[in-house]
Parts: sequence; C-alpha cells; structure tokens
Amino acid sequence: MLAFTAVPALAQPVKPIRPNIVLIYTDDVGYGDVSCYGAKSVTTPNVDRLAREGLRFTDAHAASATCTPSRYALLTGEYAWRKKGTGVLPGDAAMIIEQGRTTLASTLQKAGYTTGVVGKWHLGLGATGGPDWNEKIAPGPGQVGFNYHFLMAATGDRVPCVYIENEHVVGLIKDDPISVCYGKMNFDGELDGVRDRVGLRMGLRMDWSQGHNNAVVNGVGRIGYMKGGKSAHWVDEDMADVFTAKAVAFLEKNKTNPFFLSFNTHDIHVPRMPNKRFVGKTTMGPRGDAIVEMDASVGELLKTLDKLKLTQNTLVIFSSDNGPVLDDGYKDGAVEKLGDHKPAGPWRGGKYSLFEGGTRVPLILRWPGHVKPGISEALVCQVDFLASLAALTGQSYNKATAPDSENVLSALLGQSKTGRETLVEHAGTLTLRQGSWKYIKNNRQLYDLATDPGETTNVAAKFPERIAAMAAALEKIRGVGASRP
Repeated sequence: MLAFTAVPALAQPVKPIRPNIVLIYTDDVGYGDVSCYGAKSVTTPNVDRLAREGLRFTDAHAASATCTPSRYALLTGEYAWRKKGTGVLPGDAAMIIEQGRTTLASTLQKAGYTTGVVGKWHLGLGATGGPDWNEKIAPGPGQVGFNYHFLMAATGDRVPCVYIENEHVVGLIKDDPISVCYGKMNFDGELDGVRDRVGLRMGLRMDWSQGHNNAVVNGVGRIGYMKGGKSAHWVDEDMADVFTAKAVAFLEKNKTNPFFLSFNTHDIHVPRMPNKRFVGKTTMGPRGDAIVEMDASVGELLKTLDKLKLTQNTLVIFSSDNGPVLDDGYKDGAVEKLGDHKPAGPWRGGKYSLFEGGTRVPLILRWPGHVKPGISEALVCQVDFLASLAALTGQSYNKATAPDSENVLSALLGQSKTGRETLVEHAGTLTLRQGSWKYIKNNRQLYDLATDPGETTNVAAKFPERIAAMAAALEKIRGVGASRP
C-alpha cells in the first residue's frame, strides 16, 4: 500500500506507511466549547494537548447541522441531503447505509486496517422495518466496514436504552424481551413522562423541558416508548466510562496491527448526566461538566496510546458532529448557567442552524513527525475524510457513491494552506460557501465572513451579481449530483 510523508512533499511516494487512525467524534460540541478554541469557563487540557501537538483548523465543518446527516456524510462521502431518509432518525430506524457500499471504514479495511466503532451510531440498524432487539441485529456496522462495534443505537434521549455489541444487545435475558415503539401510545404498565410527571417529578433524575416525555427509563424521560430489557438498561452516569473502556480495550487488543477506531462520544448530547466525578467541575451545570467528562475520555485514549508506545505512529483526529445547543429538551440549567461562555465562539447560530455555528466545529489533527503543529485556515469538511484517508493509505474507492468527498489531504496534513474552494452547508435547506462569501438560499441572504463573521448584515442587495452566481453554482451542485471537481 502506498502512503505519503508530510515532508518534504505529498507527491513523493515512500515505503508503505499505515498510521493507526483514531477519530474522536464528539456530539454537540461547539467551536467555542473547548479551551484551545477560546473557552474560558471550562478547561479541556487533553483536547488542548492535541491542539498543542497538532494542527488546529479554524474553518472546518461537519457536513450538516444535525447528527444523523453529518455522520452519514462522514462515512459515505456523500452529502446526506442527496438521499431521502437521512434526517435525524428515531431509535428503531433501519440502517440507512447500503450493505457493501464504500465507506471510510471499508476503505481502510481494504488497506489492511482492523476497524472499530465505539459509542453513538445513529445511522439505523437492521433491515427495512428496523431491528428485532431480541435477535441478531443486522445489517449494521459490520456490513459497512467495521470489524468490531459497541454502540448505542441512536442517542441517549431515545429508546432503546441499551448497548449493542457485535450485533447483540448486551446483558439481555430471554425472559424480559425488548419492545420499542415510536407511535402515540405507551406500553401498558410502563411509566409515562407526561401522565406520571407530577408523581415522578421528585424522583426524576433529569426533568424534561420539551419533547422528552415518552418512556421514563432510569428516571429520565425519553423520546419513544420502550418495554422490557431491564437487565440491559444503561446507566446514564456511567456511559462515558463504559464507552471509554471499550475504546481503550480495542486499542490494546489491536496494538500490533494497523487499526482505525471511530470513538463516538455521547458527551455532550442530552441528557447531560456526567459521572459524579465530574459534577460541579464547572459553573455551567451539567453541560459544562459534560465537557470536562468528554475531555477526560480523550485523555484516557491519549494515555493509552502513550502507554502502548503508539503515539508517534497514530493519526488522531478530533471533531464534532455539529454545532452546540443549550436547551435541547431537558431542564439542566444550560441556558441559566451559561454566563459569558460562548459555545459557538464568534459564529452565529448552533445546532439546527444555517448560520456558521451550525456546522463550523473544532477539528484537530495530530500525527507527530508528519503534521507540523500550528493553525490552519483551510476550508475543509468531514465529508472529505473518505477521499483524503484513501489517498493517505493508497486506496481507490467508488467515487460514484462518494460524490462529494474531495482529497484535501495536503490541507489536513498542513502542507497546503487551502482546502476546498466551495462547501455546501446543510440544515433543512442549503447554503454555499465560496471563500469568505456565504450564500443562504432561504430569503436570499449573502454574508462576507471576512468582515462579518457574526453574519449580522445581509449584503445581498449590494452584490446582486455575486448572489446570482452563487445561487446558480449551488443549483448546479445539486443538479449534477456531485460537488467534487
């Protein structure tokens, strides 16, 4: 397999190099939520270490402002808005990535990597109609390039509240089978977040503010209804420890072989219920404390790489699936205790938003001896990971099924100051970035981020030719079915 060193030039092939690759993919962590990107109310020393020892990007993006579509794009190299059914999925959805399709994982698998994913999945499981949780759960990660998986099916605020390891629910007993429903009726005899709220309020460990009022599992209201599987229920406060332990075990087991690990934290998604070790570590309540817990998980992985003497030969990528959100359905004080913290940094908006805060997220790459520490302003997107890591490992891939993934490896390794020329951002509808210019299709908005990073002044009326050209360019990308040049 061909790979390339970062010095002196990407074009010079050398002896095969297959660095281990660890993708740390956090959840709802905004641009300003970690201290190396400017946070003052919370300290993230382990993420800061990555930034100090690696390359920190200031114009990096998730492919969407919500989780399922951004995860879909990262793995497939295709913008999720091109495919129906890739919105935020219920917890009982069937898998939305076709079996056998080229993915980031299968591409690295072909290069000889042992591949694993630990943590949040949220891309559906099982065939049409969704999985039978009491039987083998497939198709799933194993059919799209992962050798090992330990997952939550969707999110912590959605049922079923159980872990899945290599196609089976962990800890399930036959005498208490799982039933899941995303309809309007709860199962007989089960607690209900609306009906039983008054009686439960003193016993709820996290009360809901909106929407999270169906099943009550472990004293927390969820989206969707669930019955059974009590022996398999997760404990929310232990989730970060469980995922981190599984990730560490994967690294230790595969220390002698090239590996790819996608470590998908649940932190800092709701319900934010950090372990008691982290409660009170910030002045921002559970949201701030969950950031500290996330950082501690990062630290455990870095410590393991150091212990195994794998740090020098491991490319670590840190990022987030979308921008930040405060009140996302629970009364956890995220708004009231925010203080002067700015989760999206200087950018407007956050999760669900068409503005920059929706998709502009932290991105740090560390590969000692290959990536020079520093800061990059290159425009890059997670949809490009497939093409770029394929180039790194000398692999071909099906470009027809990854029509939006560009090879920006030189930018990711810090060899080039430029990345993409254009980027489509997504949150319900679409926006187009060209350099510092941003066109938002809704209400024909145009912003110059170079002079107006907060997107406060719509200059569409001043630049009719530019907005017309960008609107036409966006429609062309949509129409031809590919954004890659």
